[in-house]
Amino acid sequence: MKLSRRKAVAALAALVIGAPVLAACGDDSSSGGEGGTTTVNLGFFPNITHATALVGLEKGIFAEKLGSNVEIAPKSFNAGPAAIEALFAKGVDATFIGPNPAINAWAQSKGQAIKIVSGAASGGVSLVVDPDKIKSLDDLRGKKIATPQLGNTQDVALRSYLKTKGLTANKDGSGDVSVVPQENSQTIDTFKQGAIDGAWVPEPFASRLILESGGEKLLNEKELWPDGKFVITHLIVRQEFAEEHPDIVKKLVEGTVAANDYINGNLEEAKTAANGQLEKLSGKPLSKEVLDSAFKEIEFLSDPIPASLVTGAENAEAVGLLEPVDLKGIYDLSHLNEILKAAGKPEVATP
Repeated sequence: MKLSRRKAVAALAALVIGAPVLAACGDDSSSGGEGGTTTVNLGFFPNITHATALVGLEKGIFAEKLGSNVEIAPKSFNAGPAAIEALFAKGVDATFIGPNPAINAWAQSKGQAIKIVSGAASGGVSLVVDPDKIKSLDDLRGKKIATPQLGNTQDVALRSYLKTKGLTANKDGSGDVSVVPQENSQTIDTFKQGAIDGAWVPEPFASRLILESGGEKLLNEKELWPDGKFVITHLIVRQEFAEEHPDIVKKLVEGTVAANDYINGNLEEAKTAANGQLEKLSGKPLSKEVLDSAFKEIEFLSDPIPASLVTGAENAEAVGLLEPVDLKGIYDLSHLNEILKAAGKPEVATP
């Protein structure tokens, strides 16, 4: 049975610490606008792991693919649970997001809310620590480690990793390791102040902690995955929106593939474009050193790496942030494979 919007939001809220949505959700504006235009509320995070979105917006790639009858309304979020709240409230029609919040949305809505339609990026996450306080993984006991938000992809990854090491990390902050969910921008400050001892964060925040605050990379999450590949960002859409606007969803996927092609073929220009979008959002661009370091850690690809999604769900279940869930049907890669086939590229196996 399909959950009501109120029930869906309430169910997901149990997984979320009250981090505010950075862009107001408002009413559903994806139906026709003035002059027959359709507005697409497109979510993303101000992270280099979301460079597909940053570059696609800054270079006008999405605007070109969507055409003049579609208006893009960008929505910026700190982490996945907040973006999913907006999606349940119909303030977002499609969003770039990590795997665990997408899994949560699927589970809470009984498979009615979202579909994963394309991959975007792999990698780009590290555990960065204060080297004066933590010199090895054995020193994590009794320390405070930040993540972007309770239940987000990095939060689940950290808690799961700690469990494999025999360390507890409870949702209320107690346990062998105190996990402290907070906005990434706040983590930069709390690390400098010594209020936290480390952070499991995506790029560019990992590089910023190292290059700007004297942090040290203790673990690159790539080391925990087969062939060093795991989905960090993919594109999801609201099922209702996809049913009403399949042509727009296909064009969004085209824009995603084209943005990644641009990044992989024009790396320096892509860095500049991503930085330009970040400057618009925060008022301050990243330094070249941080930008170069962050991009070096990420692979931009259309494959959503489904096996890593399944592992992410199992990890979330193991740490008590997800009830067992059947992920069958969460992917709809039909548009993606049609686009890849037309371009003479290998198609992605449909799970």
